[in-house]
Amino acid sequence: MQNVKYINLGLIDYKEAWDFQEELFQAIIDVKRNNRKREKEKLALEETQSKLIFCEHPHVFTLGKSGQQSNLLVNEAQLATKGARFYKINRGGDITYHGPGQLVGYPIFDLDNFFTDIHKYLRYLEEAVILTLAEYGLQSGRIEGSTGVWLDWNNPKARKICALGVRSSRWVTMHGFAFNVNSDLNYFSNIIPCGITDKAVTSLQKELGRSIEMLEVQTKMKKHLEALFEMKLI
Repeated sequence: MQNVKYINLGLIDYKEAWDFQEELFQAIIDVKRNNRKREKEKLALEETQSKLIFCEHPHVFTLGKSGQQSNLLVNEAQLATKGARFYKINRGGDITYHGPGQLVGYPIFDLDNFFTDIHKYLRYLEEAVILTLAEYGLQSGRIEGSTGVWLDWNNPKARKICALGVRSSRWVTMHGFAFNVNSDLNYFSNIIPCGITDKAVTSLQKELGRSIEMLEVQTKMKKHLEALFEMKLI
């Protein structure tokens, strides 16, 4: 069983968290590069240390490598009046929103220590959210071709509650998921979320009609991630 370091950054600026991720990500890449040399020299290999970051961000819109900036429906001046920022970033996926009340998870995992399958990795992240929602009496699922977690996923009332976007190199991951817990959904009206025009966005708060304690959701998510990835958070 893998030991994975758990880091809770609380409410943190998006760019600050991105830089921190990059630092952790690069450190694992460097160990793996060095291990290739050590292997040739028949030296003992260094172990890599995977991390799981949980945090929230001030209002921000991020655009992935495959996204279109036209999916951001406001200009720079309008962003400023909304107290929001905008970044083009190096994950997969299109545009999404982060803000207070949203649980953001950034697994910096060395998949060589788990399984080398990005598709399976994404499905496990989704499954942790699906299992957490089930604890609140909400059934959720997936829509083929649309990464993320949805309520009423099999009918026209489909609503997205969690978005995913990841980057990987040498089987090391960064970026992750954004789970709307107590999110201000009005901010989603400023974008075409993930480039999808015909489906709505929702939150746990909206579905249950009450605010949810973030620590409670974090605890449930950690439990399900530990079980799915057969790891121990330390």
